[in-house]
Amino acid sequence: MTPPKDTLAWMYEKMVASRHFEEEIEKIYMEGKTPVFNMADGPIPGEMHLSNGQEPVAVGVCAHLNPEDIVTATHRPHHQAIAKGVDLKKMAAEIFGKATGLSGGRGGHMHIFDADVNFACSGIIAQGMGPAAGAALSRKLQGKPGVAISFIGEGAANQGAFHETLNLAAVWKLPMVVVVEDNAWGISVAKETSTAIQSNADRAAAYGIPGRFIPGNDPLKIYEVAGEAIERARNGEGPTLIEIETYRLAGHFMGDAEGYRPEGEKDALLAKDPIPNLRQLLVAEHGFAEAELARIEVKARADVDEAIAFARQSPDPKPEDALTAVFA
Repeated sequence: MTPPKDTLAWMYEKMVASRHFEEEIEKIYMEGKTPVFNMADGPIPGEMHLSNGQEPVAVGVCAHLNPEDIVTATHRPHHQAIAKGVDLKKMAAEIFGKATGLSGGRGGHMHIFDADVNFACSGIIAQGMGPAAGAALSRKLQGKPGVAISFIGEGAANQGAFHETLNLAAVWKLPMVVVVEDNAWGISVAKETSTAIQSNADRAAAYGIPGRFIPGNDPLKIYEVAGEAIERARNGEGPTLIEIETYRLAGHFMGDAEGYRPEGEKDALLAKDPIPNLRQLLVAEHGFAEAELARIEVKARADVDEAIAFARQSPDPKPEDALTAVFA
């Protein structure tokens, strides 16, 4: 199943936008944090987890989704938020902790929430699986359209929530797809030293559901397999588990020295950067002209620059609003 040309253009645009967004965030994040790194300093305080290299997962899956479909993501959520259509200006403002942010600056980058497009994420490992299953169950019980997608990391597949949720999703035949982003590292722990099997997709058999593994960080193969799983969910045939081999081009978080990586691994991954690879493929095999792709790139970057400028110029929250939307 090859995506139509307009979908390919959308996929490329969102990948470029995600990368440019994170490159800008990375530069701004380091403001005020040198020469001595302190994550509390600068215009973006706190931790920052970049998804550079994992863009194919987001666009390959989200290309099939509608506004009524639900996405839950992880602490590394920017690529999926952008692909799901989260308001870019409000998301940037939220990351900056500004009053114009999605949650008024209260959530930050690990707690992006946009009810308009049914997107949420969490810093707790595997936490999004239960809410995704709940959303899928609500859609099924009410007879409403909508498929729930839960993105998790490969380390989350060793959490209890992974197994409990998959079991119930299979029992109830929920319209749900679980997508495991296998970037080989759970913080600094290699997958091969923490997980007993080579592919988490094999675990699907324990719950009587399909399991698919996609190697190579290939956005077109992801699009094909995700399309089949999402269509299966829409048809009432229950959940699917997909594990995708992807690459984390940055560290676990900004400031990570990455001393745990074997020598040469980072350079090898950078050589497989999925964005120039897709660009080359679009020209060679899908009829795109260089000028056409250049226009897509200009637009994607301009949208990001506008969002960053909006966030920079937005007001800080008022101190008297500190307890607004806090429930005890």
